[in-house]
Amino acid sequence: MGRIVVMNHVTLDGVFQGPGRADEDTRGGFTQGGWGQRAATPDDAVGKAMGERMAAGGGLAGWLFGRRTYEDLLASWNAQGGPFKDALNDSHKYVASTTLDEPLPWPNSTLLRGDVVEALRALKARSGGVLGIMGSGVLIGSLMAADLIDEYLLMTHPLVLGTGRRLFAGGAHVSLRLIDSVTSATGVLIATYEPARDRT
Repeated sequence: MGRIVVMNHVTLDGVFQGPGRADEDTRGGFTQGGWGQRAATPDDAVGKAMGERMAAGGGLAGWLFGRRTYEDLLASWNAQGGPFKDALNDSHKYVASTTLDEPLPWPNSTLLRGDVVEALRALKARSGGVLGIMGSGVLIGSLMAADLIDEYLLMTHPLVLGTGRRLFAGGAHVSLRLIDSVTSATGVLIATYEPARDRT
């Protein structure tokens, strides 16, 4: 069985909107995009942590994206180039959307139709590795409500923005257990949590 792992950058007040670029996500008049660059991690602690989480779960089986994150990553990383572009192009991508049509524009992409939660429950059951999620707050909320997320790798930046879309919003509730943490040289707390499910 696969593992669904959320991998997101957040601020101390839980904002995950637009960490990469000023124009990444301006919904709701958000003007503080690019905040993740204020505490960059030159020691590559984030990349190391992501690699370790994927390896610990049997390797990357694919990425799960909502439409907005899928389109943004497609536009941004294919324009930038570099090793992350090749890794994303070569990996399988599963996209939750009610507005996109096949064929999807990015190689190795599958559109999830119908009941996304049930589609991902089935995908998780037949997968042998990590199904990673970046961005995709609406999708994360749906999977959290269905208790399908196995792990959260959160890179918490030492910033409070006061505005912006929050990762855990809309009355979300889940008890988490810390499994591992490290602080980068720039003060980013890289922590791995798992749901505190009853293990009896």
